[in-house]
Amino acid sequence: MSNAELQHLRDDFLYYAPRALHIKTKSGAIVPFVLNSAQVYIHHCLEAQRQATGKVRANILKGRQQGCSTLIQGRFYHRCSMRPGVLALILTHLADSTTALFSMTKRFHDLCPDEIRPSTGTANENELTFDRIDSGYVVATAGNRKGVGRGRTFQLFHGSESAYWDNAQEHMAALGQTVPDLPGTEIIKESTANGVGNQFHQDWMAAQRGETDYVNVFVPWYWQQEYRRPVTPGFQLDNEEQDYLQRYEGRGLTIEHMVWRRAKLQSDLRGDVGLFDQEYPAEPLLAFSKVSGDPLISAALVSRAQRPALNVEARGPRIMGVDPAEYGDDATAIALRQGRRVFGLDRDQKIMRLYKHGPMEVVGKVAIQADKHKPDAINVDCTGIGSGVADRLTELGYPVNRILFGGRPNRDELYVLKRDEIWGDMLEWLEDEPCQLPIDDGLATDLCGPQKGYDSSRRLRLESKEQMRKRGVSSPDSGDAVALTFATPFASYAGAKSGSGSYRASRGRRPMR
Repeated sequence: MSNAELQHLRDDFLYYAPRALHIKTKSGAIVPFVLNSAQVYIHHCLEAQRQATGKVRANILKGRQQGCSTLIQGRFYHRCSMRPGVLALILTHLADSTTALFSMTKRFHDLCPDEIRPSTGTANENELTFDRIDSGYVVATAGNRKGVGRGRTFQLFHGSESAYWDNAQEHMAALGQTVPDLPGTEIIKESTANGVGNQFHQDWMAAQRGETDYVNVFVPWYWQQEYRRPVTPGFQLDNEEQDYLQRYEGRGLTIEHMVWRRAKLQSDLRGDVGLFDQEYPAEPLLAFSKVSGDPLISAALVSRAQRPALNVEARGPRIMGVDPAEYGDDATAIALRQGRRVFGLDRDQKIMRLYKHGPMEVVGKVAIQADKHKPDAINVDCTGIGSGVADRLTELGYPVNRILFGGRPNRDELYVLKRDEIWGDMLEWLEDEPCQLPIDDGLATDLCGPQKGYDSSRRLRLESKEQMRKRGVSSPDSGDAVALTFATPFASYAGAKSGSGSYRASRGRRPMR
């Protein structure tokens, strides 16, 4: 083997994998490892982060049996076998899974071409080392053990099905001691979803909010070629299936996928659509949507309003909602709605979120957006620091309405608090198609986060932020910001056309939709 060929194998995993690695297919055949579309996508996401930062820190959310663990094991074997001094730790949720992943690595090693297979040192059920280059693997099961890996230094870490770990918080804390924060290191956690509030869900949401070094990588189930079936004569979609296909056909979903989906629901999942969405998610929102309780806004409603092909005309007053927060874990969120459309405000066309900003900083950011979009009204939640934000914006001449989430609703026979009422109005707006939301995973999660309840008079009462935190769910800041755009009951407004910067509110009328 020439030096150039050896260097190519060492530097390019996509070139290396089909030439050096073998996998067992679902049918039991041993074949060269040719990456599928999902694996290629994940690899490119990880490589993009490595090129940008020198290291990899990633959460991967996916469906069942999409080859994610196979990719990571192959990636790590490539690193460990082709470079000296690289030690990988693999942590799974079950002993059987630990055995399966270690068997995969052993197969990589045993069938690797002689020219590039490293010399074997230790080889037992928990460890495989390459003695001449001082590299290798350690595998373990999360189980009830705490702090697996303490006392050793690893360069690579793979956490498999981490949403199902016991003592996940302790294991993740231990990683800070075992994997140094240095170039060349990788921490990759992958899992199917397991509801909300667990460590994996919290880590996913923290990365989504930009609070950590981690990137989120999502793989929809319909990228798998085998998750399709031929369309049989007489096959027809029901209303739920038609809606599902319409939401995702622009992203690659086909009628053949829908045939497979129906068969999977009927044969394995007893018709439980929520369980299918968790095990085979089409988007992150659906993966985390199977929770106990009763969310006010369903994932299907939000997903329908976030279809990429939508282009709903914006008509009527421009209303800005501002939900301020100061220096804590919550974010200040700013949203803009015009009639049937909510607009993204930041550079990625998402709801604007501001972390750890003081009141006057928030005023400055709101003023910039107000000067740019010329809203007819700016509705500010005046609980806490919001009162000062509203006062200063008013002094500057902006059309501010002071809203108190805990205040009395206009329809107190239906709602307990003002916040309950405006979320109820937002729900009606979503149900009354067409309407359009920006494609923003954080917004989608926030909108579907609060659960509903009722008081003794059957008035709607939304779950509080404190109650949400107790079950491990973050404050729905961007959802509150959009809801605030429904807090002013416009019947008419001054000015020749929307965006004129002036407005007139009429009490007691329903919001313009």
